[in-house]
This record gives sequence, structure tokens and C-alpha cells, in this order.
Amino acid sequence: MSVHYPPLVAGTLQRRYKRFLADIKLDDGREVVAHCPNTGSMKAVNVPGARVWLSPSNNPSRKLGWTWELIELPQPDGSVALASVHTGRANRIVQAALEAQQIAPLAGFDTLHREVKVDEARLDFMLEDAGGKRTWIEVKQVTLKENDGHGYFPDAVSTRGLKHLHTLARLAEGGERAVLLFCIAHEGIKDVAAAAHIDAGYAAALETALARGVEVLAYGVEFERDDQTPAAVSLKRALVFQRSI
Repeated sequence: MSVHYPPLVAGTLQRRYKRFLADIKLDDGREVVAHCPNTGSMKAVNVPGARVWLSPSNNPSRKLGWTWELIELPQPDGSVALASVHTGRANRIVQAALEAQQIAPLAGFDTLHREVKVDEARLDFMLEDAGGKRTWIEVKQVTLKENDGHGYFPDAVSTRGLKHLHTLARLAEGGERAVLLFCIAHEGIKDVAAAAHIDAGYAAALETALARGVEVLAYGVEFERDDQTPAAVSLKRALVFQRSI
């Protein structure tokens, strides 16, 4: 099941600043300020001079009429990989795959609940089958590809991510099924590991969560193109989660 983009417009990234703003020069020569829907460091996907794709908005209540969606990144083999910078898309992509029962380890549920509060955290999804068995899922988008060729999460120290891990671990220890799902939104990433070199605390907490029964799944996205323009994205490929690299 694909998630379709609105008609996208191409341009060149000039700079990202103040976390939520990006200066873009469109292919038609116009220079615009776009909303950057990504609160992270965007390490390796904030590349001035790279080709990017924006979605336009005609909503008069919005301060910015453009949203930065995707970036094209050169790969070592000479190809170009698309990566999503819009973290809000990850949950929509995963939800579409869940509803279509396309994620085999998570198929067979009867109801899906979004944004469910547990303790002091809020997890992305809770699945429930006819017998009342529940599966809790937290989704994390991965776009960091380091020079060693591997994908990593997080791309900056993540207090929020740490809280989610602790919540998942408590659920697993209590007999619930708890899943951390990496949505790898970068065509050039083939596997993912905890970024101990960036956030050692998160990497250690992930190892503890695994020991307490939390499952980790990693799935990559596939972009569909219409006359070279990205048109849709779906969760397609089961990828490898590396315990250590």
C-alpha cells in the first residue's frame, strides 16, 4: 500500500536554519523559504547544493507555502538515492503497510490504534487481535548513512527516543509484545544499527530493551516515480538490524 505525495516541485537546497526553515532555489529560478518538518540534526541529509523536492500548499493560514519532503544524495557507486526528510511521513507509511497486512511479523491483528499513551510516553501504534492480545509499536525514521556505508539511529542524542525504549521494555517485561520498528527512509541504506558513536546512552538502552524482550524490526521504503518525479512511497523491504558494527 503506497502513500502518495501531492505534486512535488524540484529545487536546490541552499541552507537549512533555525531547525524548521530551509532556503530553496526552485528549478524555475524562484527562491523560496520552505518548512523543514524534521527536528533532528539531519546529519548526512542536510546537504547544501543537493537536489530536493518540495510539496506546495495553498492553505492561507500557513505562514510557509512549501514543505521540504525529499533530498537526492549521491552514492559511492555513482547512483543517486532518495531520502525523506519529512519525519511525519514515516508513521503514515508504516500505517499503510500495517493496514494492508504487509509487514509479516505484525500481520493478523483486528484493530489498530494510533498515538496510544502508556505511562508518561505515547507510542505510535497498538495492534489488537480478536483474542485481546496487544502489540505495541514505536516507529523511528532512519536517514543517517555514515561513511562506512551503514545506517544508524539516532542522528543526535535522543532523550525522547530513550523514553520510548524504557516504555517498550517495561511493556515487554510485563508480558506484552513490544516492537521498535525502524522505517529506513533512505534508498541507499541496507541495514541499521544503534548509533553508539552519537548517543551511547541510547545504544546501551537498546541492548537492555532487547534483553528484556523488546523486538526490533527494520523495513526500507521504496519510492515510486512518475516521469522522474517522486510520486509515492511504500514500506517494501525487510532489512537487517545489526546488533553491533
